[in-house]
Amino acid sequence: MAAQQPVQKNTLYVGGLAEEVNESILHAAFIPFGDIKDVKHRSFGFVTFLEKEDASAAMDNMDGAELYGRVLTVNYALPEKIKGGEQGWAAQPIWADADTWFERQQQEEEMQRMQEENRAALQAAEDLHRKKKADEREGEKEEETEARDDPMARAEAQVLNQNGS
Repeated sequence: MAAQQPVQKNTLYVGGLAEEVNESILHAAFIPFGDIKDVKHRSFGFVTFLEKEDASAAMDNMDGAELYGRVLTVNYALPEKIKGGEQGWAAQPIWADADTWFERQQQEEEMQRMQEENRAALQAAEDLHRKKKADEREGEKEEETEARDDPMARAEAQVLNQNGS
């Protein structure tokens, strides 16, 4: 026995639509049953309600109803199969990932920007450290040169060396 595919209890599949029917007509036909979250329309439609109970009432009342001279077929929507899930297929509707995709894109861009800032800050810190070390070495060389050229400094150094020993 094959495993039953889960249904979207808030989302209804609407088939048998006339060519004249667009998203606003579809919305107007289903709004009496409850608050609608989303309406998608091609040659068929998907109506997503905020509440499962509203979707159930709409399905009970609209399945077999006539709209623009055509008899509607209204059922719970089955999720579209997407490769990559368990046993090669994920049981998610194709539109389920849209919002999180944009969020992930923004997070990834923010992460890249932060990494670039960190690299730049690290490079600046390394450059500053190198410059400081180079300045210290220059200062030591100048002090040694001054000590060799100044007889008073040499005398002080000798006294310090004698006192230290």
